[in-house]
Amino acid sequence: KIDMCIGCHGIPGYQTAFPEVHKVPKISGQSAAYIRSALDGYRTGSRKHPSMRGIAESLSDQDIADVAAYYSADGVVAGATLPEQPSKQPSAQVAALLQKGACVSCHGANFAKPIDPSYPKIAGQHADYLFVALKSYKVEGNGPVGRSNGVMAPIAKQFSNAELKAIANYLQSLDGDLKTIP
Repeated sequence: KIDMCIGCHGIPGYQTAFPEVHKVPKISGQSAAYIRSALDGYRTGSRKHPSMRGIAESLSDQDIADVAAYYSADGVVAGATLPEQPSKQPSAQVAALLQKGACVSCHGANFAKPIDPSYPKIAGQHADYLFVALKSYKVEGNGPVGRSNGVMAPIAKQFSNAELKAIANYLQSLDGDLKTIP
């Protein structure tokens, strides 16, 4: 069932060109609930990506549950735990941005333990992917590149693209559970 996934998510450094060139997200170690939520978003169109939509539409609910379960366990080291606080402190500018967005209130103090399993772990995720994802919440009317999310849209809209890039760069620098496993 993961054959369609490994062609992109199983290649370190692999990039997509939609809506702009960026690395595909690391999904090994992400929570099963978040992976299910993301795939459902692609199926319904609340997340925009032509390849992902086609893949998600081809999967049954059971397929999605199985893929999500696989990737949530893929590469997880038994007994390994992340610190409760980020492995690296942000600059004063980024700390102010994180506070303004109240990022820890959903994604956890270390950005790797979200308060709800359907929210993504973002510590250690590729910065260019995070930047594109954050910008997509700012798209009005959920156009061909937008993401529909009642919580993230107003948060992302309060930041300039330069500020979103600074946040994404910081989050990439953190230790997290996310991996790309060849």
